[in-house]
Amino acid sequence: MTYQDTYQKWLSSPALSEAEKSELRAISGDEKEIESRFFAPLEFGTAGLRGTMCTGLHNMNIHVIRHATQAFAEVILAEGPEAVKNGVAVCHDCRNHSREFAEEVCAVMAGNGIPSRIFESLRPTPELSFAIRAYGCTAGVNVTASHNPKEYNGYKVYWADGAQLPPHHADAIARKMGEIDIFDGIRRLDYAEAVRQGLVTLMGAETDERFLEQVMGQATDKAVVAKVADRFKMVYTPFHGTGYRLIPEALKRLGMKHVLCVPEQMVLDGNFPTVVSPNPENPEGFALAVELARKEGADFILGSDPDADRVGIMVRDSKGDYVTLSGNQTGVLLLDYVIGAKKRMGTLPANAAALKTIVTTEMARKVAEVNGVQMYDTFTGFKFMAEKKNALEASGVGKVIFSYEESYGYMMGDYVRDKDAVTAALVCTEMAAWYYDRGMTLYDALQELYAKYGDYAEKTLNLVMPGLDGLAKMAKLMSGLREHPLTEIAGVGVVTRKDYASGVEETVATGVKAEMELKGSNVLKYKLADGTDLIVRPSGTEPKVKVYILAQGESRTVCDEKVDKYAAWAETLKA
Repeated sequence: MTYQDTYQKWLSSPALSEAEKSELRAISGDEKEIESRFFAPLEFGTAGLRGTMCTGLHNMNIHVIRHATQAFAEVILAEGPEAVKNGVAVCHDCRNHSREFAEEVCAVMAGNGIPSRIFESLRPTPELSFAIRAYGCTAGVNVTASHNPKEYNGYKVYWADGAQLPPHHADAIARKMGEIDIFDGIRRLDYAEAVRQGLVTLMGAETDERFLEQVMGQATDKAVVAKVADRFKMVYTPFHGTGYRLIPEALKRLGMKHVLCVPEQMVLDGNFPTVVSPNPENPEGFALAVELARKEGADFILGSDPDADRVGIMVRDSKGDYVTLSGNQTGVLLLDYVIGAKKRMGTLPANAAALKTIVTTEMARKVAEVNGVQMYDTFTGFKFMAEKKNALEASGVGKVIFSYEESYGYMMGDYVRDKDAVTAALVCTEMAAWYYDRGMTLYDALQELYAKYGDYAEKTLNLVMPGLDGLAKMAKLMSGLREHPLTEIAGVGVVTRKDYASGVEETVATGVKAEMELKGSNVLKYKLADGTDLIVRPSGTEPKVKVYILAQGESRTVCDEKVDKYAAWAETLKA
């Protein structure tokens, strides 16, 4: 079927509303737009689906939601009666159409005889992971596009352990989507009727309380918060999203008296009117928070992304300016603090372990190992961290106390298997209060860690490759690096090459190859003669190739020089 055939099929389908047909008729003379919407379906992967919201096969809309849910329902049905009985948990964020899409998930599940539990309104992503585990559900669905711009929405899928789907289940859903007609293959019960029949149950304050009870269990030193509470001020912003209620409540229960919320950004709004992009990685999104912090004399700013699974922080530097800490830096601070706090309280397990991804700073390994904690690497994605945590703890080899990745995601405790901004906000705030009691900001604390563990610097470059030929460009770049293996980068020799697709590590000087524990992911990693790690991988959710530069050296200046040199080289990959 050509994209024009698919376009005509949609235009003539009775499943489309008149408004949707009008939208499609409006592009009838725009060949490029028709192709972009109908050249292929959105690819279903371990992160589910993500795309712009409009009518079309390659976009996020109610028909694509129904199609994916029907495929997911059939995977659940194949697991047997017990899996069906346990049902699914459903969550959504603040984005336009998110509630509508979430209710459609329940409607299609009900049409297949599968009960669902849906939150009464928007909730943080980690609370969905918690609910799946707490209620013994077989699976979960979260309608969210995380930190993407307002035009996007997404469909994240989870399994019974509360983690996002492992590859074999994601592959099964993708296969089913290829077999099921997007209109005629859907079994659906009207949402209101599904509620009336008891196939849909609402979750609300009772689930919030159970979740918050677990979150509060991650507080280690409430006494230090109480000690500084009258003086210590912080600013918080949810960027118009789901953290707006539970994060301030958790901080209040921690003992904070001065949590100053950015009023304009406490308003739930899927258009994100006060920011270009609701991403805590972007410093410009914190402009209103910085303005409030200056006015009130706050030392610490914290922001959570729209689905409240990631946090970003800003702190006062030695000049009194507010500066952003990277995800790598925040993670290192948290890891060091959690280990230290547990040691002070006598609660650090004898077999304590921590997890990071292969693209996360090696400073984290240094922090862990100096403190007697074992550090393990995983692929990017908390589903892989969940698998590793489950395996380590089931075998008794290690008790995982902290997991993180450089893109502002942190996981603590045993009640979620995904990144969790609610818990991270709590622990970040306790940490900031502890350093405040010592007369230090988190900027000061980071300098102290560099003095203790050595100097490190990191940078991630996003080589954006949009358009219909973007995927082809990404594939060509990765295949080219494999067909013509690099022996030097920016004039510095490559010591080892790791190909995580094949799971083979090669020593360049000798040609000796060895198998690695991790394999099956489209990632290349180079160890350079100056100690720098450089990693190249295509994004799983966006049209870009990511290049990670992880440098270490005898001074901050040396580290920064290495980062600049390799960043300039990375830019040449787009050519």
